Amino acid sequence: MTSRYLRTILCAGLVAVGTASCTDDLDRVPAYEVTSATVYKDFANYKSILAKLYAGFAVTGQQGPAGKPDVGGVDEGASNYVRTYWTLQEVPTDEAVVAWNDPGLPVINTMLWAANNDMTKAMYYRIFYQVTAANEFIRETTDAKLEERGITGANLEAAKTYRAEARFLRALSYWHALDLYGSVPFVTEEDPIGAFFPEQISKEDLFAYIESELKAVESELVDARQNEYARADKAAAWTLLTKLYLNAPVYTGENKYTEAITYAKKVIDAGYQLEEDYDELFMTNNDNSSEIIFPIAFDGMRTQSYGGTTFLTHGAVGGDMVAADFGIDSGWGGLRVTPAFYNLFSGTALDNDDRANFFTKGQTLEVEEIKTFKNGYPITKWKNINAAGEAGSNPTFVDTDFPMFRLADVYLMYAEAVLRGGSGGSVGQALEYVNALRNRAYVGTGADGSITSSQLNLNFILDERARELNWEGHRRTDLIRYNLFTGGEYLWAWKGGLKEGTSVPAYRALYPIPSDDLVANPNLKPTPGY
Repeated sequence: MTSRYLRTILCAGLVAVGTASCTDDLDRVPAYEVTSATVYKDFANYKSILAKLYAGFAVTGQQGPAGKPDVGGVDEGASNYVRTYWTLQEVPTDEAVVAWNDPGLPVINTMLWAANNDMTKAMYYRIFYQVTAANEFIRETTDAKLEERGITGANLEAAKTYRAEARFLRALSYWHALDLYGSVPFVTEEDPIGAFFPEQISKEDLFAYIESELKAVESELVDARQNEYARADKAAAWTLLTKLYLNAPVYTGENKYTEAITYAKKVIDAGYQLEEDYDELFMTNNDNSSEIIFPIAFDGMRTQSYGGTTFLTHGAVGGDMVAADFGIDSGWGGLRVTPAFYNLFSGTALDNDDRANFFTKGQTLEVEEIKTFKNGYPITKWKNINAAGEAGSNPTFVDTDFPMFRLADVYLMYAEAVLRGGSGGSVGQALEYVNALRNRAYVGTGADGSITSSQLNLNFILDERARELNWEGHRRTDLIRYNLFTGGEYLWAWKGGLKEGTSVPAYRALYPIPSDDLVANPNLKPTPGY
């Protein structure tokens, strides 16, 4: 399962999850042409089944780019895990508007979605498809079952590592569920197989579960930077714990900033290094990055879908832009930013900050109409070319990997946790990490990107996260943590449905549990406000 092949393996363990009801979705036994006992009896199948768990973040079905979808009832192309996650994290914020009229999408721009929204439903079912698949693998790789099947020696050790990775992947999806939906139905490998009504877990209990799972697998995962490319290791678990702890007040009302610093330091001390060139983090050669901690791997020939980095690259090209400059055959004319985000790059930053990747020719700064691509500036950071300017393997489907976690994010989380009062870190070290990012962004321009300790505050960190991590799927979570996503303290174009922006009720900090599941499962309560 090397760098470009992890996402290619489809196996006997493909899960067929529909969207008919919670009863079926959350703990259905995967539909095999042969039985689970037959598949898991042969250890040679285990890596292929694990590969499918990873591939669920990148592809949408069993053939690609469309056809034989893993999840029914939603548009397969638009419901790719990374694409849908990115949409829900970026489009309702100042960082993005999308011109298209896909079912459920226009109201994500304006934060006016309802409980039956197609986009929020698609993400929900992608999450629980992943949970279901992981549950089955974890259920079939207990110590007792491995012993029963005669799996010993090196194979036994490998199986235990695979199981730890599956538990990490399940924790990642449950974190997405917690962050996006709050209180959700909950099922693990311990629950009975077959039709039943899952109970709803509180945000506090789900937080505790994710935390306990990540700590439990920490010792069983491969050491940081030692696993095969695009597979989880200890640093991936540490990074997720850092994110969990930094957002703990949102999830539980409890301060966990000291814990965030502890786990951020574990990642930082693991040997990752910032890339010298920011732009290369979003090119086809980013699978050699020393900065990316956990990627979702994409390949133009072997993992074809209309989501992931194919969506991010094509979606931001249109108007006067030349598609070939991005290594693609066409632009989809959809993704741009609002003026509020553009204005975070003020003064010399527009000329000297390498992260100010805006295309302005023929575009207007103001977004008079969301549906008009030439209203608003697109971001040009995602490309299907390498550092030498050579195009990827396929002009339609992009080779560039998606950095779910990278070191720059950890640096900024460390700094924020320090400024919020966590112990075990220092403002001096936080300043050093922030300036490392800014100096990279300004290198070769003749300008100085460094700031002083008097400039380092929480508002600066929020803005710096937007500059550094733009269009990487962080903005909604960040704004919620700063109490700026809803309400009227911070406005941007089309927030709440008005061009000038307007206040939005607090309940929209969470997306709704789909109406389909509320009807199917009497144990579920609607998300408050919906």
